[in-house]
Amino acid sequence: MDSKPKQILLAIAAFVLSAVAWFFGTGLHPVWILTWLAPLPVLLAAPRLPRWMVYAAAFLGFAVGSLNVWTYNRVVGVPLWLGIVAVVVPALVFAGLILFHRGFILRGQLLRAAFVLPILWTAFEYLLEFKSPHSTWGNLGYTQMEMLPLIQIASITGIWAISFTVFLFAGTISALTAPSGNKTRLAVIAAAFYVAVFGYGAWRLHSTPAAPTVKAGLISDDSARPLFPYGQKTVELAQAYASQIPAMAAQGAQVIVLPEKIGHIQGSDLDAADALFEQAARQNHVTIFVSFEHQPNLHQARLYSPNGTLEALYEKHHMLPAFEGYMLPGTARVVVNRPSGKWGTEICKDMDFPRLSRQYGNDGVGLMLVPAWDFITDAWLHQHMGVLRGVESGFSIARAAKQGMLSVSDSRGRILAQQSSAAQPGSATAPFSILIASVPVWHQDTFYARTGNWFAWLDLILAVALLASIKMQ
Repeated sequence: MDSKPKQILLAIAAFVLSAVAWFFGTGLHPVWILTWLAPLPVLLAAPRLPRWMVYAAAFLGFAVGSLNVWTYNRVVGVPLWLGIVAVVVPALVFAGLILFHRGFILRGQLLRAAFVLPILWTAFEYLLEFKSPHSTWGNLGYTQMEMLPLIQIASITGIWAISFTVFLFAGTISALTAPSGNKTRLAVIAAAFYVAVFGYGAWRLHSTPAAPTVKAGLISDDSARPLFPYGQKTVELAQAYASQIPAMAAQGAQVIVLPEKIGHIQGSDLDAADALFEQAARQNHVTIFVSFEHQPNLHQARLYSPNGTLEALYEKHHMLPAFEGYMLPGTARVVVNRPSGKWGTEICKDMDFPRLSRQYGNDGVGLMLVPAWDFITDAWLHQHMGVLRGVESGFSIARAAKQGMLSVSDSRGRILAQQSSAAQPGSATAPFSILIASVPVWHQDTFYARTGNWFAWLDLILAVALLASIKMQ
């Protein structure tokens, strides 16, 4: 064992390198490759340090890295105590898993050493998110959204195999550098796993069939004041949005999606807004999807058909607790048939919850229409959380966010077109930001949509077995 000063220096170096990688590899704008590397400094140092140093370096590295969302949590109303818990608890768990890895390394059990971190971390993520009002928010799988070959695995396993795959890499590299143990078996198993994951991902990315397309028109006015008006002010904003529809239709838009909650409205004001959008839909022969806060506690989106009728009402299923806890959640899905295929509807936070999108996948939906309202700094992350639902359950997405992004994506997670919801200075459409883009309407049945969280449950079983084997030793 090295002398104590050298051990302290090694622990500090592991902490610093890990913290930097976690800070930039996770959070609201992650650099995906850094998430793969973040566990490595403490894993590689672990066999060479006392247990307490290992735990301290791992805990501090993860905790400091998690501070990348501290300011954001304060902005969106996360209570101080909960923000502290969100930093401390995962860091405590991560540090404990590093100690398990260290124990297996010192005993020469390299296969267990490589798999203990991905198995137990994935189990922890699933249990953490099982009944959470924020569902998969914070899952490390979202750090990989720009690594398209990897995220295709979500069509089989859901999000759960993504962080598993990332953590297995670090665990395997660390185990293969150990002084003793059966490295050949581990190398073969790990190589086979990655060949399967990335081979499947490459195949799926290149197996997209030709599909009917529609032109989606996405629109937002982030300059509106207030951003969330009441009563007659909402009617006036609705009038401003409706005035943009003829020009969008002239550019080929067949379905037009407005952002989440353009205002609070009820009674005669709602009748006036309905008349505006029904007329715009009929005159321009387009489908229009508009979201309002309706009455005291309903969050409702209204779908106007090209013949000028109010075709369907969709009520948001999942509310943002800090801002919408008083509202009644919806329970019904809305699917409409069009010549291009089936279209489904969700609103913003609904897309954080895989189960609802799986149900739409099993309905055969090929295009999801999503009004949303983000918080500017989380635009990339929240947009891509929705994108992963399309990969998991086999549909394209047209998402119009206020204070976020206007974007369309396909069932492989490819962003086909996007732009900021804030209009560029000097834009011909200002104060509106408008995106018109073709989006495929094609549903692919996925194994994950049919079977649900089987991988997470398998991981829980493996976690129990692994922990039992540690206790018996």
